[in-house]
Amino acid sequence: MPLVSFITINYNGFKDTCELIDSLQSKITSVTFEIIVVDNASSKNEALLLQRKYPDIITIRSIDNLGFSGGNNLGIKKAGGKYIFLINNDTYVTDDRISYLIERLESDSQIAGVSPKIKFAFPPQHIQFAGYTPLSSITLRNNLIGFNEADSERFNEPIITPYLHGAAMMIKREAINKVGLMPDIYFLYYEELDWSSQMTRAGYTLWYDPEWTVYHKESQSTGQLSKLRTFYLTRNRLLYAWRNLKGSDKWLSIIYQTTIPVIKNTLLYAIKGRFDLISATFTGINAFITLPNKTI
Repeated sequence: MPLVSFITINYNGFKDTCELIDSLQSKITSVTFEIIVVDNASSKNEALLLQRKYPDIITIRSIDNLGFSGGNNLGIKKAGGKYIFLINNDTYVTDDRISYLIERLESDSQIAGVSPKIKFAFPPQHIQFAGYTPLSSITLRNNLIGFNEADSERFNEPIITPYLHGAAMMIKREAINKVGLMPDIYFLYYEELDWSSQMTRAGYTLWYDPEWTVYHKESQSTGQLSKLRTFYLTRNRLLYAWRNLKGSDKWLSIIYQTTIPVIKNTLLYAIKGRFDLISATFTGINAFITLPNKTI
């Protein structure tokens, strides 16, 4: 059985996925691993194309687009590794230091998962992720530590982080068995924050470990300012508040999310002539309100 199961989601991203597979297969020699690619209803059957090019990987073709969480869950169910490494298909690695992440996981039975240092793939390759700060209780705002800063020694210290990063995170199978699969109600965005919150509520800790670096091309599939991204960020921020906050914090957060940021963003989008994003914002709010079974 492989020690590590790499799981990646492919959605019309054949070239990026090939670059990821090539980097994993050429660089990692210190541990046994398998690569599982879930093709999330790409317009072509890219699972078949990938299987032909890489006969030793596992491919799963989903007829429906199950989103980030649903696709990863398909891969997790198929995985045989002791450690489940979810990694974006628009990433790559340049060396073989994954054993440091495994050592981190094995250093304490209460550690559920770890994310490596993540840097932007394009020059000047600044930091994208060196840990998270906690979400504020009402506004649900936080920061990526080191975001868009030049790499330096201060990002080389392993730290506990409240959330793992969805682009690259390795989790113990036993932790998944305890808390369950990634919540697939989100489809896209916030699912890894919710999952991380479930793990910490179950008594686990999560870590950032800079001993290995993953390079990320960032939002190759959805775009930085798209209707899709605006819709899901709007809906899922509200959904996260509903599922994870309690008492007055929950209602104050929902009131805040549907007023102040909406007014601010509507004005900004109108100035830019992006009326499609205004529509996506209000569609996202309505989708949250009408979504049944929000706690599943």
